[in-house]
Amino acid sequence: MMKGYLEVEWRGEGILLKVRRHGESSSIIEVFTECKGRHIGVVRGGTSRKIAPILQPGAQLHVSWRARLEEHIGSFTAESLRSRTALVMDSRLALAGLNAVTALLSFCLPEREQHVKLYNKTEQLMDLLGQDELWPLAYLQWEMALLNDMGYGLDLSKCAVTGLSENLIYVSPKSGRAVSENGAGEWADRLLPLPPVLRGEGEASNVEIAKAFETTGYFLCSRMASNLGSRPLPDARAQFITIFLRSF
Repeated sequence: MMKGYLEVEWRGEGILLKVRRHGESSSIIEVFTECKGRHIGVVRGGTSRKIAPILQPGAQLHVSWRARLEEHIGSFTAESLRSRTALVMDSRLALAGLNAVTALLSFCLPEREQHVKLYNKTEQLMDLLGQDELWPLAYLQWEMALLNDMGYGLDLSKCAVTGLSENLIYVSPKSGRAVSENGAGEWADRLLPLPPVLRGEGEASNVEIAKAFETTGYFLCSRMASNLGSRPLPDARAQFITIFLRSF
């Protein structure tokens, strides 16, 4: 270190979201960490035979970040805690799910903003990769958590019109609140479906989960993405839904 300069440094655990080549031999990575949120940095020698196999999206890493100033991009050193590559090698659904999660987080998370609950939920979800019977429901619950953390959470506790908690079968696309059959009236055809699985009820069949994805997808696209500028929602989410629908 040059005399007269101080360095900013932190260490932690995180999930690798994205990696891209930087120069001849380095990589720039995005890591979702519990305490530092989505953080970006350069990995020197990231394309080498030693380091490149570690830098796979979805990997659980121990990282050290260092920069001369806090606002600099800084540099990472990374050690593998567990690779999730083997969990997705034999499952198109698992691979598509991993891609959807990492793409959505890279897309919507502000850089260096802490999201502890979402981080913990994401780590739990990623550890279920390869368990295809459990994953679609777990992923749906994760999308609900993502919407909530981004400020677009759904209120499905009672009808926005009548105030009652019975016979809730719709969601208002405007407010994100539940609407009962009686409360919907002539507006029913303009409302989104509210299958029981969205309220944590019922058998959580694949058909119900598919309907629930229509509703979460609306808020991800029309609310969250639209408020992040002109960028469309990552294609990886639609690709995952397509593969899921073909699985049953």
